[in-house]
Amino acid sequence: MGCPLQLRLCRTASRDLDPESKNIFNMADLLSPLKTWKFYKELIIMTLGMLFGACGVYYFLVPSKLVIGSIAGLSIVVSTLLGYAGITMKVSTVVFLINAILLILAYFLIGKEFGLKTVYTALILGPLMNLLEKVLPYQKILEDGQTSIMGDPWLDLICFVLMLSICQAILFNINASTGGLDILAKIVNKYLHFDIGTSVTVAGGLICLSAFSINPFRMVLLGLIGTWINGLAVDYFSENLNRRKRVCIISDDHEKIRSFIIDDLHRGCSLYPMKGGYTGDERVEVQSILTKDEFAKVLAFMKKNKIDHFLTAGNVYEVHGKWNHMKKDGTTREIKSLE
Repeated sequence: MGCPLQLRLCRTASRDLDPESKNIFNMADLLSPLKTWKFYKELIIMTLGMLFGACGVYYFLVPSKLVIGSIAGLSIVVSTLLGYAGITMKVSTVVFLINAILLILAYFLIGKEFGLKTVYTALILGPLMNLLEKVLPYQKILEDGQTSIMGDPWLDLICFVLMLSICQAILFNINASTGGLDILAKIVNKYLHFDIGTSVTVAGGLICLSAFSINPFRMVLLGLIGTWINGLAVDYFSENLNRRKRVCIISDDHEKIRSFIIDDLHRGCSLYPMKGGYTGDERVEVQSILTKDEFAKVLAFMKKNKIDHFLTAGNVYEVHGKWNHMKKDGTTREIKSLE
């Protein structure tokens, strides 16, 4: 009878220690990404992407004083309207409050990973702009008599939008964002299933329309056009980052091709029996989704081994379902989707 009692006491003691042990496990879960190369790779990508975006803001948006659909623009509108109502609130305070609300929404509506990454990118934008100001102030680049880098608001707008769009596409591709407007765009993208570029246009357009209450028509129109171009550019750069090749190969040496794709490229493929409409010969068609580099390797392999073939290839911009990412050791890991 002593052993069962001792066992019960041990179980009771272990239950008492559960909260601390759970905290330890939770802390371990939080720190586990620090041990992976993916964490540091994405940290570098986010930092470089935000540096590129900071260059666009500091060198083109700030000197030209353009008002594009953004949280800063919305904050200006809110601050001005509050002033009309007799409530004094700085634009910086409004920016902070709106960004705080959006970051909380991002965490719960989009996901923990997206929310935490966006917190990081939002925090480093200001310091990166301060760094640019110390290293190379835009005043040193301005030509005599000009108030902006390009000297024309339309050219400043185009340069800013292109740089911002590249930054946004890079961050969206790793499930992050620049914060602010991008959070609204990501929410629209997730729940209304719009393309990410269309989501940027919709979110930014609504903010631009709110500026009618304080800005002249010309400035609001300029902001709307800039937001529309921004959406188009984000879609373009996002598609090129995610572009894959759908390859269809008909050959008598289909087994060699299949073996090369699976064993050397570590990709999947499908085999389809088919019959030639002209000759009536029965053959096998190999189909696979490859990256541009892998597609080039397949072409080089068939050329090196003098494999007769008929090949067609087309661009694919979205791959849903299972997609294998090759590791350095040749093994693969499956992720839910690649968009």
